[in-house]
Amino acid sequence: MSTEYQNDTAYHRPVMLAECLAGLDMQPDGRYVDVTFGGGGHSARMLERLTTGHLYSFDQDADAEREAAQLARPQFTFIRSNFRNLYQELAQRNALPVDGLLADLGVSSHQFDTPERGFSTRFDGPLDMRMNSEDGPSAADVVNEYEEAALHRIFGMYGEVTNARTLARTLSTARRGNSIQTIGELKKAIASCMPRGKENKYLAQVFQALRIEVNDEMTALQEMLEQTARVLRPGGRLVVMSYHSLEDRLVKNFMAKGKFFGEAEKDLFGHTHVPFEVLTRKPVEASAEEVAANSRARSAKLRIAVRNTFNSEF
Repeated sequence: MSTEYQNDTAYHRPVMLAECLAGLDMQPDGRYVDVTFGGGGHSARMLERLTTGHLYSFDQDADAEREAAQLARPQFTFIRSNFRNLYQELAQRNALPVDGLLADLGVSSHQFDTPERGFSTRFDGPLDMRMNSEDGPSAADVVNEYEEAALHRIFGMYGEVTNARTLARTLSTARRGNSIQTIGELKKAIASCMPRGKENKYLAQVFQALRIEVNDEMTALQEMLEQTARVLRPGGRLVVMSYHSLEDRLVKNFMAKGKFFGEAEKDLFGHTHVPFEVLTRKPVEASAEEVAANSRARSAKLRIAVRNTFNSEF
């Protein structure tokens, strides 16, 4: 087993650690950002690479903030904020430009393995799923309060559930008698919708849809990515790891075209000017060895790009 992940605990186990560090091309005196601190696995290893440099790590989770306290040192700043506030938070700290930015878009091992957070189908617990458990509506609020048409939309769009309309109707009917507040109650309510033999995959899709909606993940991701061209210096690296096709498509399009939908824009002379040059023609995937050690690495796709030199404010 690779020493890059051999000694990591369940809380800290970072996916594709060596590949992420290589993608960032870290320099000891550089300035870097980890916009998804999570359990701190990537941040801890990034800090080990720095001498006079500095690392700024973002997370909106109170558990992540407590974990970050263990990394306290002059070269490290933890920022308790959603990464959609990237430019504002860095500008306030005179931390621009940066040499590299890492985004690991997966839910942390700690969040998945804590029943009361409600992220995992393996446990019974409250239907929460909030990245910031101190703010905003929970998954229970979505399940019980959204109109049937809205449920149909999020299950189809964010979960890519094939029978999304039936699922939404089933939930709408089930909640009339009693509100659905726990994972167990949700599973019972939608049991008739699950394809036989594929229950786990189906539940994963349902949970993904609810989590994305609760945390406004797709909009937040787009807002963060749009700011990366402003915070990275020319030649700086953008390293993004996604775990489902919706995220990966946004990342791929943004890196290649500077926008999420449609073709890259051209100037009056027909030249295309995009903020990044893509370094990964195909996404990097975890080795079979790593997947065997950490099943969450199975769906990870890593993309790397370098900031172009034109149209930079630095």
